[in-house]
Amino acid sequence: MAFLVRQACAADAAAIAELWNGFIRDTAVTFTTLEKTEEGIAADIAARRPCFVVAEADGALLGFATCFAFRGGPGYAHTKEHSVMLAEAARGQGGGRALMGALMAAAKAEGCHSMFAGVSGENAEGVLFHKAIGFAEVARLPQVGRKFDRWMDLVLMQKFL
Repeated sequence: MAFLVRQACAADAAAIAELWNGFIRDTAVTFTTLEKTEEGIAADIAARRPCFVVAEADGALLGFATCFAFRGGPGYAHTKEHSVMLAEAARGQGGGRALMGALMAAAKAEGCHSMFAGVSGENAEGVLFHKAIGFAEVARLPQVGRKFDRWMDLVLMQKFL
């Protein structure tokens, strides 16, 4: 599958919400239970530009990646955390790597030195993906997330850009 990776725009918000909300409702990939709105996503796209990218193939949006402040305060200005989501049908075909490559390049151009991934301990595929693109596990925080009536670990992974 050939992916086109490009900057996200407000017109992508509905497709991003559909993809993201499926992960929120049905998986432990994210600990949140609050679904995303089109308006909220459009605002994030505008605020995070150029660090909000999408992947599409044959005109269909199949994934996105974005980054945001790791923690508040000026001392953390050069460290970001990211989210990356890819439709199941597009996994294992290079879309995730393409998204993260574009996102990391944009973040580095904006002065980002260090990027973090907060991966659910139940998301073994996510941990392996991040290892494959150069992230290292730096911490495992036991039972800090709760979803589906169970406690879950958070795996923190880091890459220096």
